Amino acid sequence: MSPATLLLLIFPCVALLCLPFAIVHYRTSLFLSIRPLLFKWSMMRVDSRFGRKKTPRLQRPQRTLQFYSGGDREVRFIKQKLTIGISVLFISMLANSQEKLNLNSIFSVISTNHPDLKMYDAQIRSLDEAAKGAKNWEPPLLSTGLWMTPYNPGLWSKQSNGSTGMGQYMISGQQTFPNRRMQNAEQKYMQSMSSVEKEKKNANINELYSAAKENYFQWVVIKKKLGVLEQDQKMLDFMIKNAELRYKNNLGKISAYYKAKAALGNIESMRIMLQNELSQKLISLNTLMNRDKSTMFDIDTSYETKDYSTVAFDSATFINSRSDLKAIDKDIQVAGLQQELEKTKLKPEFGVRFDHMFGFGGLPMQYSLMGMVKLPMAKWSSRSSKANVISLQWKIESLNDQKQSLINEASGVATGMLTEIQSRQKQIRLYEDNIIPALRKNFQTMQLAYENNTEELFELYDAWETLNMTQLQHLDQLQQLLLMQVELERVLEIK
Repeated sequence: MSPATLLLLIFPCVALLCLPFAIVHYRTSLFLSIRPLLFKWSMMRVDSRFGRKKTPRLQRPQRTLQFYSGGDREVRFIKQKLTIGISVLFISMLANSQEKLNLNSIFSVISTNHPDLKMYDAQIRSLDEAAKGAKNWEPPLLSTGLWMTPYNPGLWSKQSNGSTGMGQYMISGQQTFPNRRMQNAEQKYMQSMSSVEKEKKNANINELYSAAKENYFQWVVIKKKLGVLEQDQKMLDFMIKNAELRYKNNLGKISAYYKAKAALGNIESMRIMLQNELSQKLISLNTLMNRDKSTMFDIDTSYETKDYSTVAFDSATFINSRSDLKAIDKDIQVAGLQQELEKTKLKPEFGVRFDHMFGFGGLPMQYSLMGMVKLPMAKWSSRSSKANVISLQWKIESLNDQKQSLINEASGVATGMLTEIQSRQKQIRLYEDNIIPALRKNFQTMQLAYENNTEELFELYDAWETLNMTQLQHLDQLQQLLLMQVELERVLEIK
């Protein structure tokens, strides 16, 4: 749903909600405006009835103004509450109407909209279209003109002694027939070229998905940190208000009061920083999806830590999964087919030529039919093809070495990352099962003792600070684990 449509739907609802409050507000304002007059009229009735003297004019307006000012404050209070309520309602409705995306939805948009992938699609289509012309013949050669004609035009016509004239006008056509083996080899070579671009596209998709997952999981951790900061703010507000109340009643010390106030400011500073990081992640994901960078959406904060301990990091695993290695294999195949094409260029090619002549001065029409053959295997004409065959062989050797280098590098990176992931998982389990629950119980115990006046604010603040730092450290460890998992999935090309 677009923002404009959403606003059109929200506006009537808000107007209907505001109508009762507006009626109450104007009734209150009207009553407060005529209440001094009613009071004055009633006092005049009492004075006239009981014969009392009127109150001096200087005292009566003063009392009325005091009363009216109190009513005005009440009206302003109601208006403020009404404005805040409507704002909160509008913001909550707008937040709930935001588009919520999960990873699969983001992947789908990236694969459809990203310009890099569209570029690869156009390149693949270009190569496929070019391959349709692989079985191409050389164009026919036509020629026309005078053939064996004397320079003396007088000899063109029939002579007086009865002999025919000299000279002819010739029309000639020539066609070379391609080698069928060379055509088949060229077709296979050109059709295989697009397969390399397809694998390169898949490798690019893997890189784009990895970038999306990094930003997505960082966003998840940021939202969890913001949740921790919200709890911390409530705890610090409790400490500060309780400390102020105790200090006013001489029931407690104020030694840790200012530390709590400073911590509250640090939390606000951290919240601003995290909100900025969240905005950066929003811009990054919109950029990957090729959308307006200011498009607002929310994400599903669920995540999963996966176990890759059973995966074997051998050559077959990477060759079967990684698109860049498949692209190298396709390059090797293309080089082999190009090599076969160069070899077929050393085969002979045949052709035919037909000439038709119109004679001058009674000379009869004549023709010529000739067969032709190209001999590219001659020593002076085969140097280029033979050199290309040897060059392509070395290119294949180079691609094989590049493939083995990538497999070796990926295997080492994946093995090292798997070990680090397993270590991080153990640390996170310690945080979740042991450290954080113990520190939370410690804080709850300190809070209960502080409420019962058996502990000081300093001990409560120290327990909170330890719990807060540990929770943030746990989230940092979780973020590192998720990013390492993303990197391992990028190396293994697991989408």
